Amino acid sequence: MSSPSLVLGPLMRYVDETSASIWVETGHSATVTVRAADRSFEARTFSVHGHHFALVEVQGLEPGSKTPYTVEVNSRQVWPPQADEADRADGEEAAEGSGRSHHPELPPSVIATLRPGKPLRLTYGSCRTSVTHDEKGNRSHGVDALRALSLRMATDPDVRWPDLVLFLGDQVYADETSEAMQDFIASRRDIEEPPGKELKDFEEYAHLYELAWTDPANRWLLSTLPSAMIFDDHDVRDDWNTSLAWKHKMDATRWWHERVVAGLSSYWVYQHIGNLSPEERGKDEIWRQVLDHEGADELDLTAELDALAARVDTDPECYRWSYARDIADVRLVVIDSRCARVLDPERRALLDPLELQWLDEQMRGGFRHLLLGTSLPYLLPPGLHHLEAWNEAVAGGAWGPRFQRIGEWMRQTVDLEHWGAWQRSFQRVGEMALEVADGRRGPAPRTVTFLSGDVHHSYVSEVRRRGARTIRGRQGARIVQAVCSPIRNPLPRAMRYLTALLAYAIAGPMGRLASRSAQVPKAPFTWRKLAGPWFDNMIATLEDSDEGLLLRWEKGVVDDDPFAPRLETVEEVLIRSR
Repeated sequence: MSSPSLVLGPLMRYVDETSASIWVETGHSATVTVRAADRSFEARTFSVHGHHFALVEVQGLEPGSKTPYTVEVNSRQVWPPQADEADRADGEEAAEGSGRSHHPELPPSVIATLRPGKPLRLTYGSCRTSVTHDEKGNRSHGVDALRALSLRMATDPDVRWPDLVLFLGDQVYADETSEAMQDFIASRRDIEEPPGKELKDFEEYAHLYELAWTDPANRWLLSTLPSAMIFDDHDVRDDWNTSLAWKHKMDATRWWHERVVAGLSSYWVYQHIGNLSPEERGKDEIWRQVLDHEGADELDLTAELDALAARVDTDPECYRWSYARDIADVRLVVIDSRCARVLDPERRALLDPLELQWLDEQMRGGFRHLLLGTSLPYLLPPGLHHLEAWNEAVAGGAWGPRFQRIGEWMRQTVDLEHWGAWQRSFQRVGEMALEVADGRRGPAPRTVTFLSGDVHHSYVSEVRRRGARTIRGRQGARIVQAVCSPIRNPLPRAMRYLTALLAYAIAGPMGRLASRSAQVPKAPFTWRKLAGPWFDNMIATLEDSDEGLLLRWEKGVVDDDPFAPRLETVEEVLIRSR
């Protein structure tokens, strides 16, 4: 869909009331120009492992406007593509089975700035695999809910667009690769040698992102709808940083170091820098080199990014991937719940001390809603939470060495590594949430809402607490967990039944008994399910309203044409303000 000089993008990243950050990958060193509102904005590319990237900052836009834009590479328009290039791309994509010819013409990409005072409308989800959108792809991985959202935005003039889409992990799968990705791997190395069908280096990550973000409908959506992202385990590898024993096992392989360095360095350039405002980016030690570069030659960040990634893998306190932003009167805090872990059994924590301190500073009242984005659900079904807490205690030696080994085996085999398996961090963040909800950190918001993914089913839970403080005649904020997973990677049907049975039935009494037997500290509150679980491929949207926070889950469905999915509402839940 683009010229050879535009490999990937444009992606609309950070957007506020008057500015936007637009990310691209180009085929060579170049100057990238964005033209919008009769003005032009430029950025030189920088390179990483032979790939070329630019992030163009567009400023001086009208609040609440939708402004069409074009992208040029070395003064040649590459987006929207010229007619001859678009026709050629159509032919190539039709041959590959992408299905471009099966959906309506896509409208021009626009920059949609925030309007002051407009209530927030945010779409979110996690876990999306990159396979074809034909009948074969839909049979194996279900309908892509993100593609259905894109086509609705592109074809329905009356639909209200989200202000932002938040991707909560597993944007790419580095360990569970598609046939197309495996073909690329096999073209450059022996796929029978470790790491086999999994990713090995930056070049393979670059190709994986290209597969994930070049479907025409989703490419248009990403070029128009502002996006924020955070990684989860599959962006690097399943169970990433589950425990110190897991890390020792991975470090003992010949390929892990190159893999984790490639995963983190590619994440920095493909996802992380676009999450930040221009002001926040300006404080980043690596991005400062881009801003300060004045030479005629293209800046090569390969060595600096690889060195940073290697340091982060051994010392999580040396860099922060989490970020926060205030949108109107809502605060969104996106938490790194993977790389910031302290694995030392004596200090085991989901968030390292500096990360926890930073989060403590962000957890404040004075907003209508406090939204906490974390790839791993903070509140699992209670029984499963208790089982994970028990497992952490046993793996830590609560029942002696023999059961310690069994506990570690269970932790890695059954993925017992969510917030409940990091009790020190769970307890502290729970205390923070209660303090915000009770008005002890500024005026209480209407809700403290955790937004999460990862678990391949969706649900809503709410904290129940006795003795909640009444503030000016009103009970404190409601504390809610809202999960949306997957966007496109459903569990097999048998696994759905098993997950529901274990998480919502068997795990309940077993988990409570097990956690008590291991003397796990009592949680600062109890919680219960409000709605769900749902196992379809879905996208969720939250809307701030006078009545409260409206949460909606929609699944992708097809009628006759597999390339033309639509969204169908599964459930709406209104979290009424107290």
